[in-house]
Amino acid sequence: MKALRSGGLPVYATSSVLKADPWGEDLQLALYLLYELHYRGFDGVDDEREWDPDLLRLRQALETRFLHALRTELPDVPRTVEEAFAPLLVEPVDLSGSLSHHLETEGEPWQLREYAALRSLYHLKEADPHLWVVPRLTGTAKAAMVAIEYDEFGAGRADRIHAQLFADLMADLGLDPSYGRYLDQAPAPLLATVNLMSLFGLHRALRGALVGHFACVEVTSSPGSRRLAKAMRRCGAGPAAEHFYAEHVEADAVHEQVVRREVIGGLLADEPRLEEDVAFGCAATVLLEDRLATHVRQAWDRGHSALRSPLPQP
Repeated sequence: MKALRSGGLPVYATSSVLKADPWGEDLQLALYLLYELHYRGFDGVDDEREWDPDLLRLRQALETRFLHALRTELPDVPRTVEEAFAPLLVEPVDLSGSLSHHLETEGEPWQLREYAALRSLYHLKEADPHLWVVPRLTGTAKAAMVAIEYDEFGAGRADRIHAQLFADLMADLGLDPSYGRYLDQAPAPLLATVNLMSLFGLHRALRGALVGHFACVEVTSSPGSRRLAKAMRRCGAGPAAEHFYAEHVEADAVHEQVVRREVIGGLLADEPRLEEDVAFGCAATVLLEDRLATHVRQAWDRGHSALRSPLPQP
């Protein structure tokens, strides 16, 4: 941040990037900060730095390290859309590793607050990274993607934008709904899930992976949202907290059909060579969500905060 605010060059050794842990906080936080220049930026940082060639050079090196780690972790990634999505279309018999199932059945209010603080880094910019793919699509895929995004942005009503609904949820839970408020407390596994969207969204070459990621989110959203709505109701979190997830149960059940049949179907009708990329985007999303769930559950099972520092009491 010092280099960003001062306008100076980022100081780093090339070898440090090559040796950096691709899953660690240093790399993931650096990527997050660099990506944020393409969203809302930072107070005290010149908007022109979004396209600073030295920052872009650093970002490229970090992205290369991250993308290589993803591909290394997924040596047997599915090559077809059917292989990638078939397991997601069936509710798992064993939900013991599911965060939403844990919160539904035995989650405590402090865990709901932590979960919301974690997810706020995405939900307060919900759907924004997916918009980058729209100019890279044509025909059926473009029309269907825009139709889904129209719903995500409130169908023309500011109070119905999903990011605003999540801000209302946070207020019900006694959290600060300011954009990026909990960045300092976000662990690396959470940062990686948000960085994945930005990585795919900012690169036209990864448009297929972005569509795969988006489809994965929509396909898995409705069952998880149903469980989280019940969790909010069970813990008395408040009407806005429950409403956010109840809204996603219905909306994403419809979106799932549209994204699979029209967004993916339309994309592959135009560019069939992108099928492996779509499958990779889905697999990478599942991988990072599983890594985050493991991190959170391990912390909670020990009675510890899953954040870098615990939240203050509401």
